[in-house]
Amino acid sequence: MATRTNGRIVLPKGTTDLLDLANKIYAKHVADGVASPLNAQQDFSWTVEGPKVAPCKTHHEKAEEAAKKAEEYYRQRDLDLPGIRAIVQNSAQVLKYIYAKNPKVLGDYGFVVDDSPPVKKPKA
Repeated sequence: MATRTNGRIVLPKGTTDLLDLANKIYAKHVADGVASPLNAQQDFSWTVEGPKVAPCKTHHEKAEEAAKKAEEYYRQRDLDLPGIRAIVQNSAQVLKYIYAKNPKVLGDYGFVVDDSPPVKKPKA
């Protein structure tokens, strides 16, 4: 005699898989019509949430596509950034040497010049 298991329902963790499952559930619910057992739900309604599945999936796909584009833009940015960072730092050093007596002139180039005396950390 076979024993009956309770059965575990494994819900998808990923958004794409969750939306695919929701789409299948909604399609079955619509096919069953008024006889659908899902009409018994009181806190949620497939009539309300079901039509949201397709646009939600579209938005998710667009977001994933934008994330891929963003990664490519960051990769391109990261190729140029080290050289730009180096020339900015070097320019600051050159200008600080040239305007040693008046470092506030570096503000004309966009640098922030903090000439306040350093604050000593109190000993604990």
